[in-house]
Amino acid sequence: MENRQDTNIAVELALLVALATLWGGSYTFIKLGVATIPPVTLIAARTAIAGVLLLIIMWARGVRMPTDAATWRRIAFQAVLNSVIPWTLIAWGERHVDAALATILNSAGPIFTFLLTAMVTRHEATMPRKLFGVAAGMAGILLIVGVDAFHGIGSGIIAEAAIVAATICYACAAIFGRSFKGLDPMAPAAGSLLAGAAVLIPASLVSEQPWTLSPSLSSVLALLALATFSTAAAFAIYFRLIQTLGSVGTTAQAYLRVPIGVAISVAFLGETLSQTAWVGLACVVLGVAAMTIPARGLTVAKPS
Repeated sequence: MENRQDTNIAVELALLVALATLWGGSYTFIKLGVATIPPVTLIAARTAIAGVLLLIIMWARGVRMPTDAATWRRIAFQAVLNSVIPWTLIAWGERHVDAALATILNSAGPIFTFLLTAMVTRHEATMPRKLFGVAAGMAGILLIVGVDAFHGIGSGIIAEAAIVAATICYACAAIFGRSFKGLDPMAPAAGSLLAGAAVLIPASLVSEQPWTLSPSLSSVLALLALATFSTAAAFAIYFRLIQTLGSVGTTAQAYLRVPIGVAISVAFLGETLSQTAWVGLACVVLGVAAMTIPARGLTVAKPS
């Protein structure tokens, strides 16, 4: 019998902010990494390092990986949707477009998730509140970054299209990720990373001959940070939130990536925000709340 407990929504929203911060920083890490490490090799190393780290954490917690073939088929499919295709597309795309533009284009994830959920899977209620959340979140992004941020679109249209395609993959992965309900969140996280590495490492060896590379120290450090924080830690949080907040709610973290990046620049680079940007930040927070807070009560189900 399934044992379900309740946990305060504040915990899940705090994890959502943490996930947004970890993934928000990934675009900068990728930009630094691909400067001297080719995209397939970068992502192959990212998935392998992060997968091993999660296995170590699972061993310390006494959590075992699933052994049945059916679960591993689902894990392999999740790996294709959530890491192999989108991460490679983004890494390649960031060789041609700025990290900021990649972040903006990738923030459309909740929209694709909402539309796929509403029109295809219908596993979550298509409530006006969530539709409002999607609209408010995108309005906030526009207010924060300004319309000028999109003036560069067209100069690298293929790279931009690749990043949008990656965003659609993320939306599909968020929906498919619900099929792992009942497993410890670490299991599909580690499994999908290792499955992704099994595909990407041979591809890297064949296409990019990584033994011939001479990566810079900044690229190596960016890769390690990308694998440890923006992948291993983030994936553990991601699979938990898929089960507690749902697929649309979890992808709402995409809206938080830009305002968190703005906050970091204000704190550490001395940049300033316009009044319009502060209004945009409020819209983002409102949109995320509308998409994630359950309709009844202030608690959500904790993964079993």
